[in-house]
Amino acid sequence: MMDTKNIGILLIDDEQDVLDFLKYNFEKEGFCVHTANDGESGKTLAEQLKPDLIILDVMMPGIDGVEVCRELREIPEMDNSLIIFLTAREEDYSEIAGFEVGADDYITKPIRPRVLIARVKALLKRKLKSKLQRNIIKIDNMLIDQDKREVIIGDQSIHLPKIEYNLLVIMASSPGKIFSRDELYYKIWGSEVFVGDRTLDVHIRKLREKIGKHLIKTIKGVGYGYDGSK
Repeated sequence: MMDTKNIGILLIDDEQDVLDFLKYNFEKEGFCVHTANDGESGKTLAEQLKPDLIILDVMMPGIDGVEVCRELREIPEMDNSLIIFLTAREEDYSEIAGFEVGADDYITKPIRPRVLIARVKALLKRKLKSKLQRNIIKIDNMLIDQDKREVIIGDQSIHLPKIEYNLLVIMASSPGKIFSRDELYYKIWGSEVFVGDRTLDVHIRKLREKIGKHLIKTIKGVGYGYDGSK
């Protein structure tokens, strides 16, 4: 049985009766539930709470659900939040729009509580399984054990300082993706710490010296990424 007491859910819908109905059913299952009745306040609350799951109505006045989802998916800290859309519409294009901006599932009204809760629990279980699997990254002849903070290349253990290790984990978790300099600055140092323009370059250079220069790709004027294909 899933332990739901530490799982946060944010409900965003402009219909108060829908919010009350969903809140009652999720709290009955033990979830920690917050609500918002429009897209703007829902987006603000999501940024503050960083919930495990957001259930979001598509059709709302002001900022609609698709736009809220799109804006949330642009925030790196919201990557781990699941998003389910609710809609009274059944048009294919609304589903496509939802998935294109990063929705994880799509449910049409009227809502059947047992079905919704079952789907939510299934999504959360997959998320937990994926998170556990990500604790070990295996790529090329490299193994990164995130629980032990250990990097092994071939049969050799490589010691990396904190920033170099974090850079490697970020890039190796998404091989082939080029991370912009701003994105790496944000993920490593956050938005409150100012670092010089050359700081990132120095750490990348040191990381290359330890794991192999060919493993980190540079796109001039854009950023860096893990590239083990060479």
